[in-house]
Amino acid sequence: MNQATPLLLLPGLMNDARVWNPLTTAIAEERTLYIAPTHLRDSIAESARDAIAAMPAGSFAVAGFSLGGYVTQEVCRQAGGRIAGLGLLDTGARADTEEVKQIRERMIQAVDGAEGAGTATFGETAQGFAARIVHPSRLKDRELLHLLFDMASTVGSKGFARQQRAAMNRFDTRDLLRHLHVPALVVCGCEDQVTPISLSHEMASLLPDAELVAVSDAGHMSILEQPAMVVAALLRWLGRVDAAITHRSEGPIST
Repeated sequence: MNQATPLLLLPGLMNDARVWNPLTTAIAEERTLYIAPTHLRDSIAESARDAIAAMPAGSFAVAGFSLGGYVTQEVCRQAGGRIAGLGLLDTGARADTEEVKQIRERMIQAVDGAEGAGTATFGETAQGFAARIVHPSRLKDRELLHLLFDMASTVGSKGFARQQRAAMNRFDTRDLLRHLHVPALVVCGCEDQVTPISLSHEMASLLPDAELVAVSDAGHMSILEQPAMVVAALLRWLGRVDAAITHRSEGPIST
């Protein structure tokens, strides 16, 4: 019987644990599960360290969405041989360019300016991002947009600023991926404008054992836009992870 590997999940920018609801609902109480926040630290390394400390001793699988994908890769760097599987959703492995860093800084300043002037809450300001993070067909999906608004409100402007500063100071992790010999999954919405699918192709090509899933009719929020397809991919991946753990624990059979 396969062992159910403990699972660590990392949310993305302006997200809380609810971004993982499609998966957590599907796996229910099948395995030890922890969803670590990504808005409490302004350092990818510190967020990763906190997340690892919350996991039980021994091996575990880790998956991250968007910003959480950056933390996930740092978890792999810090936790070394404890990593049993790696999932990367709508994210990338390259460090920010100077241009992107400037964009992030302007976003922080714009949010601070709007709140300082009393013209908008952070949640209201975040609504302006919707057109960039979801597929055009979902722009009238009130339930999805409300969830995005509510998660952004929970993270808040200070959490948003910490997330942006963490992202802009992260390292390039492409060389790290080449050395992660564990079952891996790379997922991306085909119309992702934030982390284009070319970045996912790159990560999948670097990982020694990766499945790449391109999600049609989805933008950046693939797990919420097309939950059935993404959850099916995640469950396949977890099955591979559990099987690999079982195979290692059984070891060679002597004759």
